[in-house]
Amino acid sequence: MTDNSATDPDDSDFDAASEVLAEARQRLAEAPADLVVSNHAMGLYELAAIHLTAAPPNLVEAALAIDALGCLVDGLGERLGENHQVLRDALENIRLAFVQVKSTL
Repeated sequence: MTDNSATDPDDSDFDAASEVLAEARQRLAEAPADLVVSNHAMGLYELAAIHLTAAPPNLVEAALAIDALGCLVDGLGERLGENHQVLRDALENIRLAFVQVKSTL
């Protein structure tokens, strides 16, 4: 049998991790939901851009990210608050980029 005591987490590691997680949850709970959703929407934009700029471009994955972004932006509209127009513009730009990349293949 091997001795894993040097790599096994102890109770203090779990306590520290639990405290960090609790602090993160508290910060998230204090953030406005429209801001959190907008940040995730921009993550979808970035994901689509990554797939469009891959060599070769992965249009299937890019399309999924773009469609998910569209669901959020179109579905939530003004509920996204002050970020709505920025997200609407980002969605239009990434859709245009998709069409341009697809036309080169």
